[in-house]
Amino acid sequence: MDREPSSASIATRAAHAGGGAHGDARSLAPPIDLSTTFERDAGGEYSGGFIYARDDNPNRRALESALAELEGGVAAAAFASGSAAAMTVFQALRPGDHVVAAHDSYYSIRQMLDDVFVPWGLTVTYADCSDLDALAGALRPSTRIVFIETPSNPMMRVTDIAGAAILAHEAGALLVCDNTLPTPVLQRPLEHGADLVVHATTKYLAGNHDTMGGALVGARHDELWQRIRAQQRLGGAIPSPFASWLTLRGVTSLVPRVRWQNQSALAIARFLADHPAVRDVLCPDLPSHPQHAIAAKQSAGSGGLFSFRLRGGAEKALSVASRLGLFRRATSFGGPESLVEHRASVEGAASKTPDDLLRLAIGLEESTDLIADLAQALEAG
Repeated sequence: MDREPSSASIATRAAHAGGGAHGDARSLAPPIDLSTTFERDAGGEYSGGFIYARDDNPNRRALESALAELEGGVAAAAFASGSAAAMTVFQALRPGDHVVAAHDSYYSIRQMLDDVFVPWGLTVTYADCSDLDALAGALRPSTRIVFIETPSNPMMRVTDIAGAAILAHEAGALLVCDNTLPTPVLQRPLEHGADLVVHATTKYLAGNHDTMGGALVGARHDELWQRIRAQQRLGGAIPSPFASWLTLRGVTSLVPRVRWQNQSALAIARFLADHPAVRDVLCPDLPSHPQHAIAAKQSAGSGGLFSFRLRGGAEKALSVASRLGLFRRATSFGGPESLVEHRASVEGAASKTPDDLLRLAIGLEESTDLIADLAQALEAG
């Protein structure tokens, strides 16, 4: 018998995601099942439901079940990283297929497409997907996937998910949406017409900077989903049982963490928007953001990540980052510690990120303390 009704809130469902997911249903914390292989019955059947860890594992299955429920999908597939999840989507296509991707997609996605999949045989068009006319102009008869990230990282542009889904479907393509930043707590792309959701579970879903992972959540058991599952099984792009266990542990506290981080990020963005050293704040929750109305329509917040640009260019940006005390200078986001990053330096010579931009990942500290840290760095820098 289910312990919570299907109408339970996302907070309640997330909090209960780990308890009794497998093993003894009375256990509040699920066990870690490290077995790579499972015993057959005397007649050759697998009555326990598992055969080999590359195909399935109790911890992975529990995580996938929780992610599918939270995103409102029919199924989820957990991977060893967010990059592995995205790569499997593109691998499920055929040489000659066409992909439209947001021109400001996360740097690793663009690098993956350009360096791996274009030589392999895909064709790719980068478009400003926040402009639906530009997106429509990029579509071709051979387009199979439209890949969006909203908000984008680190430029925080917002794509109208419902509008993009209509255009993709009219062209015979599927819409894939990276939902890592807002998470299903703040945004549910499948409800707006997306066909597939991508997550780097390393970030908010795991929530502790201690485990790598990725996930796909599908709206249907369609042909693409079957190919994705086959690619994953054949390639072994799976998370370990321990990584799955850690991620599911993070899911149980996802809702209060994300709500707190979103609230703190907005308070900090408002402070920066009024500071004379700041040129621009890229945060969709601010009314000054050019896609604020779209963001408000399709999400309950943009999450704990946003960027800001400084007067004084790269020199000022790097100086401010170096003077911050509470913000750690590290890649990633979604954990308890707040992070700062000069993305142009990290991405290298091919970066399209302005060199006056700093990306902030707001953690679980008190927002007033983070504002005080930024204030002293901006004044001293």
